[in-house]
Amino acid sequence: MSVFYPNGQPYKGKSQAVQSGPASEIVYGHRGMSLEEDLNVTNRYYIETDQAVIYKKPTPIQIVHVDYPKRSAAKITEAYFRRASTTDYNGIYRGRYIDFEAKETTHENYIPLKNFHRHQVEHMKRIKRHGGIGFIIVKFTKRSEIFLLDADYLAAAWDESLNGGRKSIPKRIFQDHGSLIPQKYLPRVDYLQNVCEVYF
Repeated sequence: MSVFYPNGQPYKGKSQAVQSGPASEIVYGHRGMSLEEDLNVTNRYYIETDQAVIYKKPTPIQIVHVDYPKRSAAKITEAYFRRASTTDYNGIYRGRYIDFEAKETTHENYIPLKNFHRHQVEHMKRIKRHGGIGFIIVKFTKRSEIFLLDADYLAAAWDESLNGGRKSIPKRIFQDHGSLIPQKYLPRVDYLQNVCEVYF
């Protein structure tokens, strides 16, 4: 099946990782899947134990073409992302709206800002402006460390990069201003503990 972004560019999944330009600029599909899977398990645990109601946002897709070889075997052969998605997760915890984006980085000491999109940063700025809780969860895969960082730091780094500043968020920002998320069996990534410490 072919899936396209709103700008018409084709979506390249995990099996379609491509190299474009120099070797250092490899594009990877599904870069954050292991963190995403852990967060999905964690969120199910939070719901089952009635601690919070937080879900992964569905990706809005417009189906364009369906093949019907027979009625019981319909197959989607072409689809487009309807619009750019905002962030990965949202929900409610202790009466407060929560919205966050999750990313992984293979870089030991920073995460590139190109891992985020302008509309995501603007969305999180709006969440914070209206009193919601907005943050990013970033996994530094080399050391398997996962940090929670308030969205204000992402917004500041983003705005600075537009004015000629660095194009990444250094790990020291996460260490100095964020919080290390404990990893356990259940919940796997217990980020609500960090949310309590930071926002309540």
